[in-house]
Amino acid sequence: MEKIFKVFIDFDGTITKRDVGDAIFLKFCDEKMVSDIIEKLLSDKISAKQSWVSLCKIAKIPGKKELNDIIDVIEIDSTFYEFVEFCNKNKIEFYVLSDGFDYYINRIFEREGLEHINFYSNKLEITEDNHLIPHFPYLDINCQTSANCKRNHIINHSSDDEFTVFIGDGNSDKYTAQFCDFIFAKADLLKFCEKERITYFPFNDFKDVINRMESLISKKRLKKRHQAELKRKEIYIAE
Repeated sequence: MEKIFKVFIDFDGTITKRDVGDAIFLKFCDEKMVSDIIEKLLSDKISAKQSWVSLCKIAKIPGKKELNDIIDVIEIDSTFYEFVEFCNKNKIEFYVLSDGFDYYINRIFEREGLEHINFYSNKLEITEDNHLIPHFPYLDINCQTSANCKRNHIINHSSDDEFTVFIGDGNSDKYTAQFCDFIFAKADLLKFCEKERITYFPFNDFKDVINRMESLISKKRLKKRHQAELKRKEIYIAE
């Protein structure tokens, strides 16, 4: 039977070379206040939603031009284009799951000719007086580390007879990645997997992911990650 893969990819720091949200808020907020909010998020004192609301509240944006100037200099990983081609060639569906905002993801994808890519994220409204208003259409109170509940997107876009793949790097990926059969991790996600003894593949760029996935595709027999199956089952039962 043909193996079917579904791939889910983080955006900030995974597809982009720098975390876009970090770049924006460090530019337009008091650095000490940003650090305090992030520290509370990472120590689980506040949720991802609370952190975004707090950051947007203290941000002082001169105007859309200044905001766009920050976004427009942030590069994406050049090997991501190769990965998109690899997925298309092998008829692998993939989705970008971001705990960041649609405003800059749309802008970057359009700039890079990647506007056809399906993604789910939080939404950002910029008012006439340049205030940032975050909206959370995919909020789930059970997903505290991501205001856009990545776990739900994975469950909604995959089935028991498919192999799920997660590619990420950060705090918003720690909970979500555990629901996938194969995890590609770097930075904070890698450290988390090491600490929790979760099986993962380290990667530096998408060429590493392609090489490993070619190996997975070529294997005659492939096993799902047992702990991921159990976690998905828990959610199905809860529903």
